[in-house]
Amino acid sequence: MSAPKHFLQFRDFSGEELAHLFERTRWIKERFKRYERYWPLADRTLVMIFEKASTRTRLSFEAGMQQLGGFAIYLNTRDSQLGRGEPVEDAAEVISRMCDIVMIRTFEQDIIERFARHSRVPVINGLTNEFHPCQILADIHTFIEHRGAIQGKTVAWIGDANNVCNTWLQAAEVLDFTVRVSTPPGYAVAPALAGLSGMDHYREFADPMDAARGADLVTTDVWTSMGFEAEDAARKQAFQDWQVDADMMRVAKPDALFMHCLPAHRGEEVAATVIDGSQSVVWDEAENRLHTQKALIEYLLLGRVTR
Repeated sequence: MSAPKHFLQFRDFSGEELAHLFERTRWIKERFKRYERYWPLADRTLVMIFEKASTRTRLSFEAGMQQLGGFAIYLNTRDSQLGRGEPVEDAAEVISRMCDIVMIRTFEQDIIERFARHSRVPVINGLTNEFHPCQILADIHTFIEHRGAIQGKTVAWIGDANNVCNTWLQAAEVLDFTVRVSTPPGYAVAPALAGLSGMDHYREFADPMDAARGADLVTTDVWTSMGFEAEDAARKQAFQDWQVDADMMRVAKPDALFMHCLPAHRGEEVAATVIDGSQSVVWDEAENRLHTQKALIEYLLLGRVTR
């Protein structure tokens, strides 16, 4: 039995594989919009394991699997043996014998890596503290829909160097674009944690306005990610000058897009005039979680479908 292919970090896929996924996403989304049934995964089962709660991740994976003709089963670690101390390795051995593919949304990346090593079926990272590869799949597909290829473009990341930022940095290496990062002191990128192979596609800026200047895309996330709630007051103080507002969007390219993985806090990391403005594509971005993940599941289970 050959080892299954997993999607645990963005760099797990090559540029060629990602190009295939984006093309499949376009095809699958077009059929969805025309209400044309596409059920290549009839009788296949996705198990979704949640240690961190979510709206978009659960809905997009559960609806997506059903739209492909399969079934999705929701497991919360609080309601399973994983929450009662069963080793991750044992859970992987059992769960992967009863389904076709697994999505996990958890805390440490080590948890999902250990699960994948003992799984007989593909494992997808639905989010960890370190990475959020499915989100960046959706973000890049959204950019492609609105502006074409992302190769050679400039993305400005404003705010916390969190799991989404780390994944943008990996994507820049794989797909050959540049990410400019501006964070408050003490919240900078850790290149080793982000898994970067070099610094060719990444630049740091002390001033967020300099990071945004001339960018094709400006993107951000909440100042306090899940699991860091105890730091909320300190983070609000540290990040107050890192809000994406109208002035920041004005120094980006005139046709620059704004993205946010949601949920958003208007008046904190982003001004309402930006997220609700004409340059914002956050609703397309959120919807594209559904379609890119359908293409991802299709690829992991069926390989390169070309029809």
